[in-house]
Amino acid sequence: MDRMQIGQVTNFLMRPFRVRRMQRFAQAFSPSTQDRILDVGGSLFNWQLINCTSQIDLLNLEAPPTAQLPGNVRYIVGDGTDLKIPDGSYDIVFSNSVIEHVGSPQAQAAFANELRRVGRKLWLQTPARSFPVEPHLLGLFVHWLPKPWQKKLIKNFTLWGWITRAPQSYIDGFVDQTRLLNHKELVALFPDCKVHRERFFFLTKSYLVVRS
Repeated sequence: MDRMQIGQVTNFLMRPFRVRRMQRFAQAFSPSTQDRILDVGGSLFNWQLINCTSQIDLLNLEAPPTAQLPGNVRYIVGDGTDLKIPDGSYDIVFSNSVIEHVGSPQAQAAFANELRRVGRKLWLQTPARSFPVEPHLLGLFVHWLPKPWQKKLIKNFTLWGWITRAPQSYIDGFVDQTRLLNHKELVALFPDCKVHRERFFFLTKSYLVVRS
């Protein structure tokens, strides 16, 4: 099984959480046909879970493979830490499990500032560092260890590592680029937003950052 297939497995396992999250998004914002939504780092997957008729722009660093999209969805290329988009251009800026992948604390701060600047409303989700299961790797506690230890252990001590057998260079890049956040950090990054907790068995699984 390659990395694309393990991504499909993860999507399957996370689907119930994402369905509830997208339903919560729809209830909170009631997006209409007139609304423009920018999904920073997103894909069509989440938007297929709800009936949303807004104009949706899916922004990523590179253009994805050509695929047939609904008429209200398009792909655009850009960098979430430096959006070449005027202030307040979108009614809603949306981002799901992306801010933890942009790298350094400085890059995360730039990402947060750009989302707040470009969108009048904001919805962002990110996994909680305090949750014992690392959601991308499906491994226990590994993300609490120093990065050099993570690089040595991921291949043999996470489900992702066992299944993909990814090359060490890929693992090193993932670890260097991934930084999970805690509640205090998110409050500081998004001072004009509310930070909500998504719980699983009384533990905080992830955070929702909302400006409505």
